[in-house]
Amino acid sequence: MRCWNCLLPTLVLGIVSTVLAAPEPAQKSVGTPAEQWNKTVDKAVAFLKKNQGTDGSWSGNKSPGITGIALTGMLSTGKVTAKDPSAEKALKFIEGLINKEAGHIAGKDPRVQLQNYVTCVNVMALTAADRTSYKTVVGDAARFLKKLQWDEGENKDPKSDFYGGAGYDSKSRPDLSNTQFFLDALMAAGIPKDDPALKKALVFVSRCQNLKGEWNDQPWAGKIDDGSFIYSAASGGSTKVADQPVNGTLPGYGSMTYAGIKSMIYCGVPREDPRIKKAYEWIQKNYTLDANPGMPKERAQWGLYYYYHTMAKCLDTLGIDEVVDANGKKHDWRAELTAKLTRLQQADGSWRNDQDRWMEGDVNVVTGYALMALSHCKPKK
Repeated sequence: MRCWNCLLPTLVLGIVSTVLAAPEPAQKSVGTPAEQWNKTVDKAVAFLKKNQGTDGSWSGNKSPGITGIALTGMLSTGKVTAKDPSAEKALKFIEGLINKEAGHIAGKDPRVQLQNYVTCVNVMALTAADRTSYKTVVGDAARFLKKLQWDEGENKDPKSDFYGGAGYDSKSRPDLSNTQFFLDALMAAGIPKDDPALKKALVFVSRCQNLKGEWNDQPWAGKIDDGSFIYSAASGGSTKVADQPVNGTLPGYGSMTYAGIKSMIYCGVPREDPRIKKAYEWIQKNYTLDANPGMPKERAQWGLYYYYHTMAKCLDTLGIDEVVDANGKKHDWRAELTAKLTRLQQADGSWRNDQDRWMEGDVNVVTGYALMALSHCKPKK
């Protein structure tokens, strides 16, 4: 299975604006229109319920992880509970993937490259179901995921550009997409922020940023120096913006930049840290919902729905209600993202990405991502 990006206490707003050095103070946003949000989410949930397989999965023949994405999206919106018949069926399917001996949630004999992503999204689904009966399974999965991390156990020390990252499995090169899902799962599992795995992950995440300094010693880091994040710092670095480095540079792009910011916060980096401030400046300069920013025109729609859900989760984690772009324009991102997803939604309630990259040709994947994004755009009560 290929990578799903390359394949998947809120601060007071005034404080966040100062911390991230927005051009002008953000004001309290109006918020997402409730009627629009409810209608869009209800249509999507209805589609997934209708499109669910008899075994409880969504696109189970393609990957056991797609069910985790769809179910997480449904449960996170609050429109579906774990007691809903469709959720019960999906949870039973995921329970069938629990490998007690190995500790992962990817099946009895999964392909090696399924282990990280599938376990991560299934941890997120089980924790969203909020059942105490899953506590042991989730704990075992968290311990399994930590074993996949590149560290001293694989003879890597902090000088290695592999160090702290997570790949498809314990032998695959680490990347930021795998690492952000790894961290999402550990957060969902309740791993404390002083856990060594998070400290190690921060070393890798920091090295994925186009920002030369004490946190990134890679030769390409200062050539662009714009704060954006690339796909991987390992093996000399790589980006999905281009197949090869551009004059020795590795341009960053939207989905990975939001992933980088969110991952740093998970690892305990304060919002006033120079790494986060510089990355947020890049976000302000490249704020858009029309494309995965930073990508060239021919790749602009690659991983678009992955981008939406990563963006929404990142900004929600930052505690930002309005993004003030580089031109000083204020964006109520929740309302704008909801409106954008409403326009893109198909008549049957699903979403589709005609750019079939990173599994986004599958309607269940992108519909799950869309619901995950919308779960961070809930109307204010």
